[in-house]
Amino acid sequence: MIQTIQIAPPDDWHLHLRDGEALECVVAATALNFRRAIVMPNLRPPVTTVDQAVAYRGRILAAIEKACATGNYTVEEKAAMRRFDPLMVLYLTGATSPHEIEKAANSGVVKAVKLYPAGATTNSDAGVSDLLGQCGAVLHAMEEHGVPLLVHGEVTDTDVDVFDREAAFVETVMRPLRTRFPNLRVVFEHITTEQAATFVTENSGRDSQGRLLLAATITPQHLLYNRNALFKGGLQPHWYCLPVLKREVHRKALLKAATSGLPQFFLGTDSAPHAKHLKEMSCGCAGCYSAPYAMAMYAEAFEQVGALNDVSLFEQFCSLNGPAFYGLPVNEGAFVMQRKKFEVPTSLPFVTESGIVPLRAGETLDWTVTRLV
Repeated sequence: MIQTIQIAPPDDWHLHLRDGEALECVVAATALNFRRAIVMPNLRPPVTTVDQAVAYRGRILAAIEKACATGNYTVEEKAAMRRFDPLMVLYLTGATSPHEIEKAANSGVVKAVKLYPAGATTNSDAGVSDLLGQCGAVLHAMEEHGVPLLVHGEVTDTDVDVFDREAAFVETVMRPLRTRFPNLRVVFEHITTEQAATFVTENSGRDSQGRLLLAATITPQHLLYNRNALFKGGLQPHWYCLPVLKREVHRKALLKAATSGLPQFFLGTDSAPHAKHLKEMSCGCAGCYSAPYAMAMYAEAFEQVGALNDVSLFEQFCSLNGPAFYGLPVNEGAFVMQRKKFEVPTSLPFVTESGIVPLRAGETLDWTVTRLV
């Protein structure tokens, strides 16, 4: 049985860091585990321009410096945190212009544009209600400049069952999008269904520069758990995220995709911090906070199907496929985990007295991160 995992430092290709005090509470957890991260723009107000993205990036880096100055971290940990590189994203609205896309492509800071179907998830009320109808000129500009579109892939039609909204999105949005904009580079984020995994596998293709045109991120919770986890021993709000957990057949399909070695699939935690009392209230927030322990969870998922015996498969998913899609170099250095059990804390400090409850709180994980250099 494998006892040590050593791979190139991983990246998180889908992350929520929030802003202000909340940002200061959570950014170190990511910087201690990942070298880079695609940072979601669904703040209030959303990050819709390059100038706003540059300013937000500055606040993230300042929060890391504050953590290094005030936190109880080793010299090695501080060095790792200071190497963290936040990659910025613009929030797509009906007012987004082709000029802003060109500016983003030339910025060196903004790496993608995010589609939130209006009303689909947290802070998505400023999103798009008709992608092809509202945003044709912008999508053409993204295609022309090679700027990827990151997609929250759910329809918001209330006539569609919540467990079927991703599958419906594949047919009603993704297929027409690929047909109308065949050279648009798309990431189908936090996929949760067999239909999405199959669509990405069969429809990726490459552009004239050899770059993949379609890829997908997968979260640790969707690899490890099906929808029964939402109701085990009563309603479990800390397992509630969007898209919601699905049936076991879908979980198995995601595991097969993640461990396949195919370049279309890579790590994206969708780690989304919410205060405990906002998760446990009568209308709780959607989102699982996984950043501090995500790599141990991914290792557990790979081990479930025997895929951790070939560490190269784990490295491809965590450290190689994402940079290849985004045209970035593989991170230098080493990320090391040891087989060493530890218990996930039941609560972590946050901006409110209630704290934040991490995913798998109170449970024992088998892997411990020992080094990111």
